Amino acid sequence: MDGVQVIHGRSLQARLSGWITAVIVGIALAAGVFSFATAFQEVNEMQDDQLRQMAILINSRHLQVSMATEAAMVSEVDPEARVILQVLQSPGSLPAKSYPASLALPVDMPNGLQTVSLKDGTWRLLVRQLDSGVRIAIGQQTSVRNEIARNSALRTVLPFFVLIPVLLLLVNVLIGRMFKPMTQLAHDLDRRDEQDLQALNFDHVPSEVHPFVVAINRLLSRVAQSMALQRRFLADAAHELRSPLTALSLQSERLAATELPEEARHRVDALQSGLQRSRQLLDQLLALARAQDAGKGSVGWVSLRQVCHRVLEDLMPLAQAKEIDLGMVLGEMVSDAMVLAQDLDMYIVIKNLVDNAIRYTPAGGQVDVSISQRDGKTALQVADSGPGISEEDRQRVFDPFYRVIGNDEIGSGLGLSIVKTIADRLGANVSLAYTNVPESSGLSVTVEFPPTPAGAH
Repeated sequence: MDGVQVIHGRSLQARLSGWITAVIVGIALAAGVFSFATAFQEVNEMQDDQLRQMAILINSRHLQVSMATEAAMVSEVDPEARVILQVLQSPGSLPAKSYPASLALPVDMPNGLQTVSLKDGTWRLLVRQLDSGVRIAIGQQTSVRNEIARNSALRTVLPFFVLIPVLLLLVNVLIGRMFKPMTQLAHDLDRRDEQDLQALNFDHVPSEVHPFVVAINRLLSRVAQSMALQRRFLADAAHELRSPLTALSLQSERLAATELPEEARHRVDALQSGLQRSRQLLDQLLALARAQDAGKGSVGWVSLRQVCHRVLEDLMPLAQAKEIDLGMVLGEMVSDAMVLAQDLDMYIVIKNLVDNAIRYTPAGGQVDVSISQRDGKTALQVADSGPGISEEDRQRVFDPFYRVIGNDEIGSGLGLSIVKTIADRLGANVSLAYTNVPESSGLSVTVEFPPTPAGAH
């Protein structure tokens, strides 16, 4: 739909979603990095505390460290999870490097926590002198410690990776729901008929958009006033012109009744023909102005059959003058049909359709008016045996003053425009087709009215 296409580069909804998404992702990444680093550090500190607790336990329980079995005991433990306990030096003994030991640790290592790089890797060691005078070293490989800390930190950050996509989805859904009233308002405005200038309803529109909608309503009000002035001017001008045209018509009739030369007689006939066309144009202009006037009048259930009879009676002289077979056909099981409209509107619609059919049907032709009902819908059809309208011209014939090229019949080009205007106001659909499809001749105009509620009339 061209009227409501969204340019994503200028879309407020797209920009808002993008900025919120960027902010959420940025904050989540910063929080994730901070949480990962904090958890990683806390796990390492906890492992340092474990080394301290082991040293305190050995000292408080006066546990004996067996040098002979140290290497054997260590070799039986999973290398990735082992904790090394090693004697550095006993009172009156040789340095620990002369004993069978797991790690070649310097004897003069200072007490406390420290990270030492050895041939077989980097170790985190706690060196402490026990109350018995023995200096021991308790340690873990830093790679193992880091792996444990990293896994623990990743489990801490894992909820961020799960919640961020869910949060982004919820944010975009909520933003879409917030902008939905505005989108619906745009769709409603785009689907409006050009004659529908009623104020927009902004009860469910966000308050930030209210000034914009109020401005649109004021603009619609000014356009409606301008169109009303134009229609009033058109109607007033047509009314003012009717009186002098009537006077001229009377004068021409009196002139035609007198004795005139042949050349003057031809000119009087041309004058009367021109006055007749002008009067018909004024009548059509008045009908168009009334049809565009939003249908101010009483609306009720109108009998199509009765209106058709009145129209046929009024136009029968015109049909007889051209020897056209003018009649009415009722569909099967249809005695009458009721539509919700103004009686005068229906009279104007049917009269314009029948009048056009008679005027554009050659002498000796046929014009049929039919009423049918199907699926609760009522259809009025006027079919003639004239030349018809090509498919290329079927859309343009509804424009005011448009006439099919090559047609010499007297007309103003307003008949179908008036019919379309009234039909749109009533919610009816007007369609054109060939009466004789194989030969592409004749015009069949169908006006399909909305479904009638059961028992409404």
